[in-house]
Amino acid sequence: MEECTMEKAMVVFSGGQDSTTCLLWALEEFDQVETVTFLYGQRHESEVECARNIAKDLGVNQKIIQMDLLNQLTENALTRKEMEIEEGTIPNTYVEGRNHIFLSFAAVYAKSMGIKNIITGVSETESSGYPDCRNDFIKSLNTTLNLAMDFPFNVITPLMWKDKSEVWEMADRMDRLAYIRENTLTCYNGIIGDGCRNCPACKLRNDGLETYLQGRSVI
Repeated sequence: MEECTMEKAMVVFSGGQDSTTCLLWALEEFDQVETVTFLYGQRHESEVECARNIAKDLGVNQKIIQMDLLNQLTENALTRKEMEIEEGTIPNTYVEGRNHIFLSFAAVYAKSMGIKNIITGVSETESSGYPDCRNDFIKSLNTTLNLAMDFPFNVITPLMWKDKSEVWEMADRMDRLAYIRENTLTCYNGIIGDGCRNCPACKLRNDGLETYLQGRSVI
């Protein structure tokens, strides 16, 4: 008898709009889905509780990994609450090397569970210039992870070429727009849903939603 193999995936999951969209997508595409969430001293650390609630609601396992050592390595407004958030070519909320570190740790954990597919919600279109959101970086890291652990990882980026309005469209096509809007946390000030509407994350999220809803009403 031919052995039946399940296709499994690991989602790097923050509880925000993008990673929740990826999680819902993964639940449609894979037989078994696990999540890994990083607690790294982020000023909006309530996103971890949000992620926990969503994982429970969707019936997926969640591993929370403590990574507050990042605050010892680099200064940024995301992990140092005393710093004022400043926008610019690259906002000072950028955490140097964060995706590199998170994906590397996620890969170690995924391999321990025999999971080769790692899903992350990075986007070159909406990266604000972040180098570790670029497609070239993801492809390079994928190769490095395979060589480092002698394992056929497949780093999947469903949102790589989507802007925020297209991410909302993806959620709507899955009939999950309201769920993501109401239950996810993107706001740097820790306000669930539509957030504070003033921080860079809220502006990006809500501008994208408005653009999408306006386009949908025209059709």
